[in-house]
Amino acid sequence: MDRRFALLGGVAFAASPVIAWAGKNPFATHKLVLQLSDATPAKQQEVLNNANAVLKAYPDTVSIVVVAFGPGVSLLFADSPERVGVDSLAAQGVEFDVCMNTINTITRKTGKTPKLNPTAKKVPFGVVRIMQLVKRGYILVRP
Repeated sequence: MDRRFALLGGVAFAASPVIAWAGKNPFATHKLVLQLSDATPAKQQEVLNNANAVLKAYPDTVSIVVVAFGPGVSLLFADSPERVGVDSLAAQGVEFDVCMNTINTITRKTGKTPKLNPTAKKVPFGVVRIMQLVKRGYILVRP
């Protein structure tokens, strides 16, 4: 099986290529995964607001991953009305995962692949990604 290795402080860590490092803080003591499976602007804004609030509460000790699947993937389209908010949170270390199973379904149904925000990390399946993160100690919240 393919493994990736990271050298941190002289210690090598192996990670599955699907999981790799979640978020940008491998030493986080607070781990949060936010599920987004809804396309309504209110739900998308709520996810972004929750990520902002948790970043303020735990600025140096948190790892946040937003996993978008189903209708929620629209948050991570390049032309999303929430693009500025997504980019701002990504710059602060929040990881945004997009379900490629959903994107492939959209492509089959419409004949066009939606253009994604370049900060979005492509994952094969959103629900599987959430399961992997929960297994690694992330708390799942679905606003």
